[in-house]
Amino acid sequence: MIRFLTAGESHGPGLAGIIEGLPANLPIDIEAVNHELFRRQQGFGRGARMKMEKDRIEVLSGVRFNKTLGSPVSFVLRNKDWDNWRGVMAQGEGEPGKEITKPRPGHADLPGALKYNFNDMRNVLERSSARETAMRVAVGGFCKQLLSFFDIKIYSHVLQIGPVKADAAKIESLLKTDEINEIADKSPVRCLDKQAEVRMVEFIKKIKQQGDTAGGIIQIIIRNVPPGLGSHVHWDKKLDGRLAAALMSVQAVKGVEVGIGFGGAELPGSLFHDEIFYDGEKIYRKRNNAGGIEGGMSNGEDIVLHIFMKPIPTLMRPLRSVDIKTKKPFDAHKERSDVTAVPACSVVAEAAVAPVIANALCDKFGCDTVDDMSQAYKSYLERIHL
Repeated sequence: MIRFLTAGESHGPGLAGIIEGLPANLPIDIEAVNHELFRRQQGFGRGARMKMEKDRIEVLSGVRFNKTLGSPVSFVLRNKDWDNWRGVMAQGEGEPGKEITKPRPGHADLPGALKYNFNDMRNVLERSSARETAMRVAVGGFCKQLLSFFDIKIYSHVLQIGPVKADAAKIESLLKTDEINEIADKSPVRCLDKQAEVRMVEFIKKIKQQGDTAGGIIQIIIRNVPPGLGSHVHWDKKLDGRLAAALMSVQAVKGVEVGIGFGGAELPGSLFHDEIFYDGEKIYRKRNNAGGIEGGMSNGEDIVLHIFMKPIPTLMRPLRSVDIKTKKPFDAHKERSDVTAVPACSVVAEAAVAPVIANALCDKFGCDTVDDMSQAYKSYLERIHL
């Protein structure tokens, strides 16, 4: 099965990733992976770090002549900012600098320092930083190429930043097209509603002047997923559970909804559940409140997910905290940060769900070679008349 690991610190020499389980003979476009990294770095409200780094990976193993070998794919991404941090982040002798002893509320600083017995919380914040998501996006970039082999597409867009919301009626028709990412990528906040986009940008400017940060809500749509991925037979095989876990593992994500989600609390069962119809050729639904998943399995409809990204916990107007060394009250430590990373998180969310769907495909159709997978996939569609 497909599994992956990432490694590296935010201001270390670089980041590393390894993916095991990609089927052999899968065509790989490294520039497509690098384009995913470029997409992650965009978005209004990002900090100076994104102007400094030009993220690109270097593949070390598992690919030959632009095709996977079936062996682990490993790759690295060099941090350009490393030159400014060699002394502070040296693996050997270095210049540690001032200890960070003032934890930021909402960050991993305090629980990480307590867990691992660190006096300097830089040992925590370097790894817990959202810089790690660059590797997550690279992993997702490889998995997306497996999904595209089966015409499975992943889209995302921003529904809300702070109090500013996109108008659902204005974007409804766009969500039925295959141009969601193309349109969203042209927006500085990845919003499909152009009027809401303007208001979002103005809100971000305002919140920046206040030394504050903003969170938001993102929608992810996974299209052309065949029915039957995942399983009802065990808790850890349920597709919605796996997707939720992957999304909740993304830094700053604090909530996940499948389909209509919590909005379903207002509806009776007769209006919540998606009735099933048959038109003489195929089974279909007139609505998708379930978000494409029933009983822990894909049902053939679009898989629709929503996530809430909390405001970034590093504030230029720090919240109150307690120094873990002196136990005295202080303003929390400040680290270079974004005002909002909701647009970037949208791209990261696509990457987070890609390995889950790829894994479910491999579980259903095998994963030794893409040719074997393709044959099993075609036979399955013929059996269920799709």
